[in-house]
Amino acid sequence: MVGQEEPGRDLAGLVVPLAGRLVATGDRWEPYRLLDAGGVSVAAAGAYFGHLQAAGRSELTIRSYGMDLLRWFRFLWAIGMPWNHAVRSDARDFCRWLQVAGKPVRPHWRKRGRQGAGEPAAASGVAYSPSVRAHCETVLRSFYDFHVEAGTGPLVNPFPLDRSRRGGRAHAHRNPMEPFRRERSGMYRPAVPSRIPRSVPDEEFNQVFAALGSGLLT
Repeated sequence: MVGQEEPGRDLAGLVVPLAGRLVATGDRWEPYRLLDAGGVSVAAAGAYFGHLQAAGRSELTIRSYGMDLLRWFRFLWAIGMPWNHAVRSDARDFCRWLQVAGKPVRPHWRKRGRQGAGEPAAASGVAYSPSVRAHCETVLRSFYDFHVEAGTGPLVNPFPLDRSRRGGRAHAHRNPMEPFRRERSGMYRPAVPSRIPRSVPDEEFNQVFAALGSGLLT
């Protein structure tokens, strides 16, 4: 049933193996490929990467989006949920898992050769930063928007917008000559602290100013 949610998932005891990987292909038509634990390409991710490329996104952007998708697919594989059957409770639990379980503890490079693919990795308890979690939520909402519109995904995006919340940073850099758009932020998108611009100490400013040629000062 659409919108049906699974209550009471034990996130504290959930083990998410480092299954699958994002690989660079060297192919300009398909610069990155998301593979599952068996080394099989994830078609849903490949279609989305093609969409990003058509929209003019750079290869670095596709890689960044691919890493977010890899975290999500690892979580889905761990809970045994097909990506196109995911519901809002799965998205909610994933966002909680990113914050509470945190980054996985990766084995030392000397032990990686002895560790099997998809081996369980201990959770560090060090939460991903708010900016990483916010970026991940935005990417996954875009991923599902693409597949919902294409008819290849679930009927409802499991990463919904919050109709009651207005993103404070949504219009921070908008052109004042353009009309104001009523944008909403994601329901599970964390608040990202505003960064304080770095200031140049007076002593360094004076040194730079003194080093300027006289021709630049006229």
